[in-house]
Amino acid sequence: MGIKEKIISLGSKFQTDDIAKSYPLDYCIPVYHAVSDGPLPHLRNIIQYKTQKEFEKDLDILSRNFQFVSWDEFKDFHNGYFKPKKKIALLTFDDGLVEFHDVVVPILERKGIYAVNFINPAFIGNQDLMFRCKASLLIERVAQMDKNTLTTIPGIELTHDIKKLLISKIQAFTYDDRFILDRIASHFKFSFTDFLIDYRPYMTLDQLHSVVSKGFGISNHGFDHPLYNTLEPAEQIQNTVAGHEFLTKHFNVESFAFPFTDYGVKKEFFDEIYKKEDLFCTFGSAGLKLDSVKKNLQRIPMENGKDAAQILKEEIAYFKLKKLLNKNTIHRK
Repeated sequence: MGIKEKIISLGSKFQTDDIAKSYPLDYCIPVYHAVSDGPLPHLRNIIQYKTQKEFEKDLDILSRNFQFVSWDEFKDFHNGYFKPKKKIALLTFDDGLVEFHDVVVPILERKGIYAVNFINPAFIGNQDLMFRCKASLLIERVAQMDKNTLTTIPGIELTHDIKKLLISKIQAFTYDDRFILDRIASHFKFSFTDFLIDYRPYMTLDQLHSVVSKGFGISNHGFDHPLYNTLEPAEQIQNTVAGHEFLTKHFNVESFAFPFTDYGVKKEFFDEIYKKEDLFCTFGSAGLKLDSVKKNLQRIPMENGKDAAQILKEEIAYFKLKKLLNKNTIHRK
């Protein structure tokens, strides 16, 4: 645990159990990816996804402190037309993973909670696999392989740290390196195509329509899940518009959530995207923060091995600390 994490953890111990009272904003936007009681090899090396029991515990904690709202209620609240009984919470999911359809939706239907899932059209129907998921699968493959086999990879020598070395290299691959992952998989005699056929990790278009028919939301997450601060401004716009145009053929799309993070994205992107698309708002995932772009709202990542109460207490503690330093607002240039 680093110094920053230690300070935040210590600060959280001084937070009251009445989270709603100490929570500094009038809205809370948690974000998840998947919920599963079983192993998900394409996720478990990159996301600490929660079990059904852990997820339901989070929902109960959030429900005690916030009023869950639908998308229309969320819009009306920000437009001043909806007066909730408590501070509100909008539940969000990313990436269109099939566990949303199979596991999450039944839980939310039972509890009467709405959620919106932000989708990458490139992966609908299991046409392809997001590059970080490919990395997770290759890490699984490395863990299973014999060291002598791994030495056949160029640049890798037989040492006692060979697996650790190779895993670190795989973890470091970026969106621009995604095709290298395909070549490594071929070298390992591992097929991402076969995995997509066997596991079906993403929702199909029919499943997405089923989700919408049950009252849940679908919106834009970029076309193929790039890290936006590594793209040129024109590429950022292109990826966003491509995702929006595909999804609006099938769904009512009024928002956009950045894949990974909106860190480093400049004001010009927001100025341009709001000219091009009819968006109510955009979402980052920087935790409990304000943003100089008022229509860009920050979400709280919920998959870090802690329950919702601890996560929120730490977010509140960090927000208060940043406020003292006048650094709890993201300023776009």
